[in-house]
Amino acid sequence: MYNQNMNFWKQLPKPFFILAPMADVTDMAFRQIVVSCGKPDVMFTEFVSCDGLCSEIGKPKLLPHLKFSDNERPIIAQFFGSKPENFYRCAQLAVELGFDGIDINMGCPVSKVLKQGSCASLILNPELAKNIVEETKRGADSLPVSVKTRIGYHSIITEEWISHLIEAEPAAIIIHGRTMREMSKIPAHWDEIGKAAVLCHAAGIPIIGNGDVMSYPEGIQKTEQYGLDGIMIGRGIFSNPWFFDPKVDPKSKSPQERVALLRRHVVLFEDLWSESAGRRIDTMKKFFKVYVSEFDGAKELRAALMAARDRATVEQTLAAHGF
Repeated sequence: MYNQNMNFWKQLPKPFFILAPMADVTDMAFRQIVVSCGKPDVMFTEFVSCDGLCSEIGKPKLLPHLKFSDNERPIIAQFFGSKPENFYRCAQLAVELGFDGIDINMGCPVSKVLKQGSCASLILNPELAKNIVEETKRGADSLPVSVKTRIGYHSIITEEWISHLIEAEPAAIIIHGRTMREMSKIPAHWDEIGKAAVLCHAAGIPIIGNGDVMSYPEGIQKTEQYGLDGIMIGRGIFSNPWFFDPKVDPKSKSPQERVALLRRHVVLFEDLWSESAGRRIDTMKKFFKVYVSEFDGAKELRAALMAARDRATVEQTLAAHGF
């Protein structure tokens, strides 16, 4: 067990693996499923709005996004926004809630957050980005503050952008190998991630690559080829919930084992969000293919589950298909 009184980034075995923060995906309910299948070395919350957390109306609605369990440690709270003063306040909140680290989202390409001047928009405003890192560190006490970003906004500017981030001395940099404009439409530029690795290692900052890694062995290969400390996994978890346990062959899992995971996820989801109107069972539907796949009748069962309105109708549908 790592020492919670130290910067955990410096204690991780290399190469290490991280579950990416994904909106409407990596809440505590799903993270608990991932832990049960094979825990990654680091876990992130979904990204949470600093402005919302600093609002009397928004804070109660957003706090469920920051729930976590001790079996997820080290666990990082990821925030987004454009106001340094709110990052300072949210960093203090992360300390109060007992997180092991804080990450600043400087990579999300979704238009509604870009219009706020946050996430990937910060690549266009490097001085503000640096100020946000500094204010987050000021509020974070001893918690390490990392940054997740991209290789550019309109075009690739990896070395220029990463060099600027390094000046703020984050505890780690996670870099997705595409620009904002490219979103996820083309293969990740791993050669650019490699360029960032050279800069980060020269500065003594851990560097983590992200983009298109679909298997554990591929992640190991990428760390070796591009000189990385770790790999962050996003979409890869959707094709294999056992991703982080390389000893498990997902094809060996029976339909009953897969459906049991789905049942547990639905229960955890309802327990987490039952008191909040912000998330309904429809959010779960993106997960059906994670569990209901790789067996005869899976496609038909998934189609039937899409009509589910609540936990009860999920159970009725599973029972009608022999589960």
